[in-house]
Amino acid sequence: MRHTRAKGEPRFPDGPRADPAGSHFERRIRSFQPRRSRVTAGQADALQRLWPTWGLDIDGQRVLDLAELFGDDRPVVLEIGFGMGEATARMAADDPGTNILGVDVHTPGQGNLLGLAERNGLSNIRVANGDAIILLREMLTPDSLAGLRVYFPDPWPKARHHKRRLIQPEFLTLAASRLAPGAVLHCATDWEPYAEQMLEVLTAHPGFANTRADGGFAPRPAHRPQTRFEGQGLDKGHVVNDLLFRRVPHGAPG
Repeated sequence: MRHTRAKGEPRFPDGPRADPAGSHFERRIRSFQPRRSRVTAGQADALQRLWPTWGLDIDGQRVLDLAELFGDDRPVVLEIGFGMGEATARMAADDPGTNILGVDVHTPGQGNLLGLAERNGLSNIRVANGDAIILLREMLTPDSLAGLRVYFPDPWPKARHHKRRLIQPEFLTLAASRLAPGAVLHCATDWEPYAEQMLEVLTAHPGFANTRADGGFAPRPAHRPQTRFEGQGLDKGHVVNDLLFRRVPHGAPG
């Protein structure tokens, strides 16, 4: 007999929670736009089996010990918005000496990345569910991250929605406080007006310095795989811009 979920019953009893932070925190800038789509049987199986070990709900109720979370003291890079996780899994496989904490709210993507991690023996991946702003502000300690990746965030193209874009001064100040001195914030977007805004606000922020001597965009580095989404954009004539800014040591000039 097929089980019918009652209202309020969790979709995956041992998996990610629907709204882990509840109403405890105000969210002036959110790191995501909720999306709903079908979860395959394989993704559901991965979520149910692997979430208790490799998953994390962002509830803002505790401070994380990253060494405990990963089981080692390797440097940790935070990736905000990993989509279906193929690029994240590639980066984890190519750099086993770095731990990757990927944050997203897209349930199929969470399940897909967990499945990729298991099939490829990638013990350096953990998947977080919820708002990355709360994770950064409430659950990570100062200077705890070796890097931050924000690839293809929602561009919010309409002018009245620009205030919802993630890469803004307030977010950069928060990110800078959690990045170790010398750590790199790596952004990429195929929306040129957003790329220009990113370059402007990052250049103006005292906590970051462009790794490019000419002060402009960077070519795609070898460690960032081209995603299917990116390839589709390139096929449509979109221009993809990468920005790599280094966290300036406290007290050092930008």
